[in-house]
Amino acid sequence: IPSLQVIRPEPCGICGSRIRFGKAAIKCRQCQLLLHPKCRAQCPSPCVPRPHHHAWPREGVLADFAPPTPPLVPALVVQCVTEVETRGLTETGLYRVPGAEQLVREWKRRLLRAGGALPALGSVADIHVVCGVLKDFLRGLKEPLVTFSLHPAFLQAADIPDDAACGTALRHVVSKLPPANRDTLAFLMLHLLRVSRSPDCKMDVLNLSRVFGPTLVGHSSANPTPLAIMEDTPRQCKVRGSPRCGVYPRCCWHPHPPSLPAQVVGRLLSLPPDFWRGFVGTEQENLVPT
Repeated sequence: IPSLQVIRPEPCGICGSRIRFGKAAIKCRQCQLLLHPKCRAQCPSPCVPRPHHHAWPREGVLADFAPPTPPLVPALVVQCVTEVETRGLTETGLYRVPGAEQLVREWKRRLLRAGGALPALGSVADIHVVCGVLKDFLRGLKEPLVTFSLHPAFLQAADIPDDAACGTALRHVVSKLPPANRDTLAFLMLHLLRVSRSPDCKMDVLNLSRVFGPTLVGHSSANPTPLAIMEDTPRQCKVRGSPRCGVYPRCCWHPHPPSLPAQVVGRLLSLPPDFWRGFVGTEQENLVPT
């Protein structure tokens, strides 16, 4: 790794802090990673090939952030999930309790600037900040994970009263998603199921579906009309649901019915884990961050 003197200020590929004009820096010949000399010890080994652009775009569709080989789950998503599962499954209110907004914005900015080689999240003391980064990244995409074009199909499938028919319809719609969206959705569903099974988190499927409904499903367009927003809001009616997962019990009036996007996530979480593993399980080793 040759050393050089910075002429144009650029962010360090490891810590994300700006390397100022005239300061020393080092750059990898193979992957073009630019970093502070003090950050060299944290440089990934073996070398991680860099994307064609120096950093990820500030916003884009999910495929813009996905790796070139399956499973097509963005490294940022993998790293956040890995960090949460490493030290967050004993935290009450995981994904419901907000992290400090300033830290969430700062760490999201660092990760997006870093591109392929991400700075470690172990130095983030509050795990809720890591959860906030993941949610903010997903909310910041140009379209939600279920995509605008398939949004109506997901809502229609989730509204089918018969559990077996609902499951079949949802599987069919999931299979139509772009590969990166499908793989990432599968990865997140398996993660949220693990969170729901942690007694310390106190985040069952109902709570998680309320949190992730707006994030993963959202509305049918980037600028929804007031009518579209009203159609996605909770309905004061009897809520249908899957008795298998107990998300929305049958034959009872729910005082605070979930929104339609939350119902979709609840139904997706009721699908068998093996269905989701079929997209990411066989290549799970490729999802371990370096």
